[in-house]
Amino acid sequence: MGTKTLLALLFTLLVMMRGLLALTALFVAVLGKETFEGHQVLRIVAKDEAQLALIKDLEDMIEFDVDFWMGVTDVASPVDIRVPFESLQSVKIYLETQDVEYSIMIEDLQLMLDQEQQQMESGARVAQPRNTDSFDFSRYHTIEEIYSFQDMLVAENPNFVSKIVIGQSYQGRPLNILKFSTGGTNRPAIWIDTGIHSREWVTQASGTWFAKKIVTDYGTDAALTAILNKMDIYLEIVTNPDGFYYTHNSNRMWRKTRKPNPGSSCVGVDPNRNWDAGFGGSGASNNPCSETYHGPSAHSESEVKSIVDFVKAHGNLKAFISIHSYSQMLLYPYGYTRTPVKDQAELHDLAKKAITDLASLYGTRYRYGSIINTIYQASGGTIDWTYNQGIKYSYTFELRDTGRYGFILPANQIIPTAKETWLALMAIMDHTFKNPY
Repeated sequence: MGTKTLLALLFTLLVMMRGLLALTALFVAVLGKETFEGHQVLRIVAKDEAQLALIKDLEDMIEFDVDFWMGVTDVASPVDIRVPFESLQSVKIYLETQDVEYSIMIEDLQLMLDQEQQQMESGARVAQPRNTDSFDFSRYHTIEEIYSFQDMLVAENPNFVSKIVIGQSYQGRPLNILKFSTGGTNRPAIWIDTGIHSREWVTQASGTWFAKKIVTDYGTDAALTAILNKMDIYLEIVTNPDGFYYTHNSNRMWRKTRKPNPGSSCVGVDPNRNWDAGFGGSGASNNPCSETYHGPSAHSESEVKSIVDFVKAHGNLKAFISIHSYSQMLLYPYGYTRTPVKDQAELHDLAKKAITDLASLYGTRYRYGSIINTIYQASGGTIDWTYNQGIKYSYTFELRDTGRYGFILPANQIIPTAKETWLALMAIMDHTFKNPY
C-alpha cells in the first residue's frame, strides 16, 4: 500500500471517528450528562507576541471546539485549554507546527469527573443534615442542598440572618441573598457573591462555609463583631442557579447562564461580561457560542439585572466582592480600560494586605493587581460596574488552584480554600469598616 493511500485511509478513519463521536454527543445530550472521555487540558506558554496571537486564534476556530479555562494574558503566562478528544490531534499539530510549547495538565478529564461524582454520591448516601452544625462543608453540594442549608441557617438564627429573594433566574429559580444584620435600616453594607460562573464549584462551597463562619464568629471574633454591630453583610451563594443546576445534571463544564439566544442554537451569556462597564468591548465576545459571550445588551440577564437593581436600591454598599476560580489572584478594577482607578494606591495596598493574610495559613501564593494588568482585558465585568457606581472596595477573587485541577478542585481542598480566603475577606471587610467614605 502506497503512502498516499495509507494517509487517505487514515484520514477517512478520522472522519468516521469524528462522526461517531458527534453521534455519541447527540445521544448524550438527549439521554443524560455530557461526558468528556479523552478530553485533555493543555497548558500552553507563548514565547513571543506572535505565538500569543496564534493561541488567541484557537478561540475562534470553531472546528477545534476548545474551551479556554485560563485565558490569554501575556507572553510567558500560561494558557489552559480543554480540548475534546476528537480535536486533540489537530490542535497538537497546530501548536507543534507553530513551535508553540505545551504540556498536558489533565490527561483524561472524565476520570477526574468520575472521581468527583463518586465522592458526591457517597456523601449523598449519608443521612440529610437536620441542622447547619451537621452540614458537611467538606463536600460539594447540589443547589437543592444549598437552598436547604440557607433555610436552616435562617431558621436557627432568626434575629441575625434573613433570606431575601432579589429576583428569579431565567428558568424561574430564586435568586437568594442571605442578610446578616444586628438591626437598623439601610446601614452601610458589604456584598459577597459566589458562583456567578456555574462550573466554579469551589466558590459556591466556600460561600456556604462563609455563611456558617459569620454566624459562628459573631460575638466571639472581635473584628467581625465590630463590623456587624455597625454594618450588614449580604451573601449570594448561588449567583447563577440555572447554570449551577446544569453543571450537576447535564454538563459539568457549563459556565454561562441558560437563557436561549435568538437566532442561535447556542445557549447562555457570560454573566461576568454582561455589566454596563465597557460593555461589548475587548475581552468579551459577540458570538453566542463563545464562553465569553456578552449578551445582546448590558444587564440582559436577570441574574445580573437583579443585582444591579439591588445595588442601586440599597445605595449604601461600601464593598463588593465577587468570588471566582481558578488561578489564585485578587483583582481590583479596571478590566475594560488601562486607565487606573482613582483609588488604585489604596486598593493595591489593601490587596497586598489581604493576600498576605491569606498566605499566613497554608502558604498559598496569590498574585494581585488590576484586572487588565494582572490577568487580561475583560469588558462588561462585575466589579468595574460596581466601582463606577461608587463602591470603592470592589474586588474579585480567583480561588485555588493554579491549574493542576482547575475547575475540578478535589473536595478535600474546599475547607482549606474557604479558611484561607476568609482571612483575606476579613482584611477587606475590616479595612472597609475602619475607612468609611
